[in-house]
Amino acid sequence: MATAEAAPTIFTATSAYSLAFVTVVAVVAWQSANVFLPKNARWQDRFTWIWLAFDAMIHFTFEGSFLYLSTFGRQVVTSSGPFAELWKEYARADARWGVSDPTIVSLEILTVFGAGLICCYVLRQLANDDPARHYWLIVLSTGELYGGFMTFSPEWLTGSAALNTSNALYLWVYLVFMNVIWVFIPIWLMYDSYNHIASSLRFQQAVLRTKKN
Repeated sequence: MATAEAAPTIFTATSAYSLAFVTVVAVVAWQSANVFLPKNARWQDRFTWIWLAFDAMIHFTFEGSFLYLSTFGRQVVTSSGPFAELWKEYARADARWGVSDPTIVSLEILTVFGAGLICCYVLRQLANDDPARHYWLIVLSTGELYGGFMTFSPEWLTGSAALNTSNALYLWVYLVFMNVIWVFIPIWLMYDSYNHIASSLRFQQAVLRTKKN
């Protein structure tokens, strides 16, 4: 009689490797804030720096490796190497990442070469305390929210055939946790930048009205 297949554990070897890599990226991002930002920087700006540095490195390494493995006739499922194993593991939760789905690949091209480069540009603006960064933060956050929406909405509308939510590992770790962070933080960044832009424009408007009077 066939036995039931054991459910995957949360901390597989690939999960541990991925977590260690992400931890290193987060530590580098944290330390870079101490190097490039003044000690009296607002906590909001320090958090933004850490997030953008982390975001850029994730885009260029993790998602950059996916693009490399998924273009010019290649696929994750037929590739080998540490990053290929990482994406094969994720593809167990979302099969589209294993077979070079054209929508996913197109979104990742924008993510790596668009969002990744904008992250670096905004980091430069932050280091120079350039308030124009708030415009680009809204552009970046809007793009990342749109990318997340277009990653999952078409799948939900067509019955989620590629998504495997059969256990906690796939649902809560791979599909929810690894994606929801790119929803809440961009929304917060947009809120913070909106307040800066709106208050500056209102102040300028008040000054102009005073001069007219």
